[in-house]
Amino acid sequence: MTLKKPKIVVLGAGYGGLMTVTKLQKMIGVNEADITLVNKNDYHYETTWLHEASAGTLHHDRVRYPISSVIERNKVEFVQDTAVEIKAAEKKVILENGELDYDYLVIAVGGESETFGIKGLKEYAFAIVNVNAARQIKEHIELQFATYQNEEDKKEDRLTIVVGGAGFTGIEFLGEMGNRIPELCREYDVDPNKVKLICVEAAPMVLPGFDPELVSYAVAQLEKKGVEFKIGTAIKECTPEGIIVAKGENEVEEIKAGTVVWAAGVRGNSIIEKSGIEAMRGRVKVQPDLRAPGSEDIFVIGDSSLMINEEINRPYPPTAQIAMQQGECCARNLAALIRGKAELEAFKPDIKGSVCSLGHDDAIGLVFGKKMVGAKASFMKKMVDNRALLLIGGASLVMKKGKFNVL
Repeated sequence: MTLKKPKIVVLGAGYGGLMTVTKLQKMIGVNEADITLVNKNDYHYETTWLHEASAGTLHHDRVRYPISSVIERNKVEFVQDTAVEIKAAEKKVILENGELDYDYLVIAVGGESETFGIKGLKEYAFAIVNVNAARQIKEHIELQFATYQNEEDKKEDRLTIVVGGAGFTGIEFLGEMGNRIPELCREYDVDPNKVKLICVEAAPMVLPGFDPELVSYAVAQLEKKGVEFKIGTAIKECTPEGIIVAKGENEVEEIKAGTVVWAAGVRGNSIIEKSGIEAMRGRVKVQPDLRAPGSEDIFVIGDSSLMINEEINRPYPPTAQIAMQQGECCARNLAALIRGKAELEAFKPDIKGSVCSLGHDDAIGLVFGKKMVGAKASFMKKMVDNRALLLIGGASLVMKKGKFNVL
């Protein structure tokens, strides 16, 4: 009699899912389990680099690499498909083109853009969500500049770019655009004084939760690059002409813009709610061992998982750093389950710090408790980016895709 090998299915090849698979393939033998990785594309993309591709400061092919280059084919089966629903009672995943049975499931499907129900955002604003969206934003902005030069009756609103949100993504995108706009103006013979770059944020501050001293540096640097901040200003609606914001109690103001980029929120993935897993805005409040509430065989990691930082009683932010650490912990817990160990490890994030880029040569960061700005912080940011590649694909991936123009 042969014992049936447990089937592990991992949904999503983002930071969390790919980390789980690459760690697990090292930890277990071919005969211990069957691992299947499901992902919509046959490549992984560095989500934290998408703002560069969107601004056109980094080619979109630089932000991605083939999944086949980091998985061991004899241990991991790759299925290019999209998961539609999870039937936990039947231990089944329904895909667009079939279905998979599992003994253990890892949901690492990433987040989605949260529009907070603001009218017109889905229709008229861009979101920096994946490689194709990044490519579309870049081309759209270039088209606005090219069209402006070619029309008889020049519409200056075409040259206005509104960014909704002053969190990490919004600020990093503004930093890249600050570098890109002078290039675009030279390329399309546009007077730089006609271009407007506006950041609209409903919260009372930029980069909430970040060190205030570093935030003031960031704002000053971006203002030097021409960014205009409208803080404490809520977007009420997005239209084909731009946005409408609240002004005072009952007044509204229209800001006309050729490009609106929404970067103000991440929610969990809609597959979670569709599958009836208990969640808040699509994010599952996981147990300490990363399993879904009351579940023995489903792990949820990355942007669709929610963990409370007990010290400040707020959720940990949905970052690549945390998703990758969850992936490592999840791999160890899966190996333990396969080998019949009842004790699983509780996930403890080890936050080394965070760095927010302000363009290719500038950044702010809090690393190992030290504040840093400028070129030094920018160097750290590139090291962080390279480390993500190293942890998943080893030195060869860093050589292929790493960032080396560090100075």
